[in-house]
Amino acid sequence: MEAGILVSSPTSSSPLSTPIPSVILTQDELKKIAAYKAVEYVESGMVLGLGTGSTAKHAVDRIGELLHQGKLQNIVGIPTSKKTHEQALSVGIPLSDLDSHPVLDLAIDGADEVDPQLNLVKGRGGSLLREKMVEGACRKFVVIVDESKLVKHLGGSGLAMPVEIVPFCWKFTAKRLQDLFEDAGCVGKLRTFGENGEPFVTDNGNYIVDLYFKKDIGDLKAASDTILQLAGVVEHGMFLDMATTVIVASELGITVKNK
Repeated sequence: MEAGILVSSPTSSSPLSTPIPSVILTQDELKKIAAYKAVEYVESGMVLGLGTGSTAKHAVDRIGELLHQGKLQNIVGIPTSKKTHEQALSVGIPLSDLDSHPVLDLAIDGADEVDPQLNLVKGRGGSLLREKMVEGACRKFVVIVDESKLVKHLGGSGLAMPVEIVPFCWKFTAKRLQDLFEDAGCVGKLRTFGENGEPFVTDNGNYIVDLYFKKDIGDLKAASDTILQLAGVVEHGMFLDMATTVIVASELGITVKNK
């Protein structure tokens, strides 16, 4: 057990465990199981941060279902992206914003990586800035993942750690970001989409540079501060010391880790 983190193993006697059928489940089915477990933290009258991505989508759908059934009432949602805004409206969740609700009761969202200290990489879906604003305003932040997202250190999956940057002179900013972590074998790539390789544009009108690391980047707080000091950087995808609970779904069951 990691220091400062409580772990509930998936046993039949554990109140934090959820039985999973003894069949081979897809990754999306595991995400759905974790999402439904997270929604158990939701109570009527709460102001909720609604995450973005394939895992969070299941939680938003479930909240809408419970509202429709009358099992939840007087819920207000604060979406973390335009896509989540549209989804929440479609399932009947009343919405507001941080200007009207600067303190939220709970946020539920997925993550791209989770380290043993419950630090996260998020934002591969492109919504890292709004996610960090909303989830940083919450009293409790519940993260839902399948076991493939667990890593020994952030960047350890070999997949992208996103950084949102302004479009102006993006090549200059991307090169400076890459040079910051030269010792970790960092490669920075502009996120693109479509056959013509057009730059991916966030809901805020910015670009994303995805950083890939061959080695551990070391001190996460120092890395965070260094990135944010670069002119042209808007935000990065490291969510440090923000998650209060991480729910991990595997074929063996649910594991709940609490700070």
